[in-house]
Amino acid sequence: MAEIKDPENTLLMETTKGNVVIELLPDLAPGHVARIKELTREGAYDGVVFHRVIDGFMAQTGDVKFGKSGGKEFAPARAGMGGSEKPDLKAEFSNMNHSRGTCSMARSQSPDSANSQFFICFGDAAFLNRQYTVWGQVVSGMEFVDLIKRGEPVADPDKIVSMKVAADTKAA
Repeated sequence: MAEIKDPENTLLMETTKGNVVIELLPDLAPGHVARIKELTREGAYDGVVFHRVIDGFMAQTGDVKFGKSGGKEFAPARAGMGGSEKPDLKAEFSNMNHSRGTCSMARSQSPDSANSQFFICFGDAAFLNRQYTVWGQVVSGMEFVDLIKRGEPVADPDKIVSMKVAADTKAA
């Protein structure tokens, strides 16, 4: 596991494939980092499936409404259409390249529609630059992201078992 430089700005994401460490980028996207940490601390991402996984492109997750297995509104066919009950976020686009391991917010056509869903890039996706908000970077465990089942939608999808802010764990 990667050395954790800033526990308050590091996520520990346990997936059904293995553990992934994400370094948050609060200087780049303070509003989005705050939202991701808020939802993480509420346990909102625990049990959420990777509902859209495109080989060579990205793995999308974070639908805390319809994508949370065991949740009261879990509906695999609708995963990807929901978000949290919190308001949508104003875009925080940057020049950060969408490269392997980049964590960025999913959104609808409106630039200011990101809420809880996010994706992790498998490879370079520079065409997304300055159109989606980058908020983190995988620093360890990308080999487990690579193992996530593909599909649109994914049959029997992998999921986030639990996600924690490193500062909130005993290991930090």
